[in-house]
Amino acid sequence: MEASDLAVVARVKAGDHDAFRHLVERHSRSVFRLAYRLTGHEQDAEDVVQETFLKAFREIRRFEARSSFATWLYRITVNCSHDLLRRRPRAGSLPSLDDPDMRVAAELADLSASADPLRELASRRIDERVRTAMNELSDQERSAFVMRHFDGLSIEDIGRVLDLKTSAAKHSIFRAVHKLRRALEPVAELSR
Repeated sequence: MEASDLAVVARVKAGDHDAFRHLVERHSRSVFRLAYRLTGHEQDAEDVVQETFLKAFREIRRFEARSSFATWLYRITVNCSHDLLRRRPRAGSLPSLDDPDMRVAAELADLSASADPLRELASRRIDERVRTAMNELSDQERSAFVMRHFDGLSIEDIGRVLDLKTSAAKHSIFRAVHKLRRALEPVAELSR
């Protein structure tokens, strides 16, 4: 697939701007998945996808094929996601059930909608804890963790995307895993 990406990039650089549509079609799902995992919101992810492809189109002449087109696109996606997250207030970035009214409403909805209400309620609380823990990670840690554990990128590719040495990319993933484990320990204790 990379060879065909390079061929399409060459066509776009040569002035065939319609060819860029092929790159969008080929990579939009993976860009959306990464943006969604980094921002936590569907609308934000859609905004990041649009911004990513707009920037990629504008800057395609700068793509030098030192890494794959997908890696270059991921780097733009990460940067756009980080920019969006910096503009958004940190405390309100992910929905929270800390508000007692929200918690009661969510628990009642869980109980009425589920065949196994206790399991569904536990699952909701774990999801909330995971979202909160992910929100506590730095942008770099969250990006490295998502690319490694959700997208399966190699440490070397993560380093290229984040403009880090391999050891720094590995350390970012390690810190993220350590923070997530610590944040999820109370949930793990309850399930034993």
